[in-house]
Amino acid sequence: MKLPAISIASTPVYIPQNTPPVRRGPSPVVPPRTFPIISDSARLWTSTQHIPRLNPLHPPLVVKRTVSLETPAVHHHNHQRTLIMQRREHYRYHQVWRKPFYGTSVEREEYRKELREHLKKQIEEKRVALKLQLISTVKEAEYVKERDCLALSGEREQRLQHRKAMTAYRDENKRLMEQSWRDRALTRSREALKERELLCLNPINWSGTLT
Repeated sequence: MKLPAISIASTPVYIPQNTPPVRRGPSPVVPPRTFPIISDSARLWTSTQHIPRLNPLHPPLVVKRTVSLETPAVHHHNHQRTLIMQRREHYRYHQVWRKPFYGTSVEREEYRKELREHLKKQIEEKRVALKLQLISTVKEAEYVKERDCLALSGEREQRLQHRKAMTAYRDENKRLMEQSWRDRALTRSREALKERELLCLNPINWSGTLT
């Protein structure tokens, strides 16, 4: 089925004769969007190479820091860096349990060997820790024993010194008491002798009937 042709009259355009030509300025050149070269990303995320994080407000090779320097290139670099680090972590996490289930016999044997080595290392570390703990306990017991012996010897020395002091105090009191007893007996004997001499010189019984 053919549609009928439709003719549209052209609109007349008036162009003045003395119109100066339009001076066209230089066309703005839009620089191509340059992104940091992150080549061979499959190799980077499996390697241990460190990818630095860029500051969007301070790109590299720029001395002054301004807001106008924020470009999509730096954001693209940081985004690629995030993706690579996530892939590395995902790969590392899945590589841990991939070998014992889906690896070859050699990889499984290496995994078991690594487990055995880890177990031996843990047993050795536990043994060393128990040994150090036992040594420290023995040293502490010896230190406590030594302190106890020093305390007992100090108490024994104090008891001996106290006993000596009390013995000296007792002997001195005994000596003083005996001295006072001797002085008192000597005084009584002197008084009796003096009384006898007085009685001889001045007897009470002149007639001698009381003798």
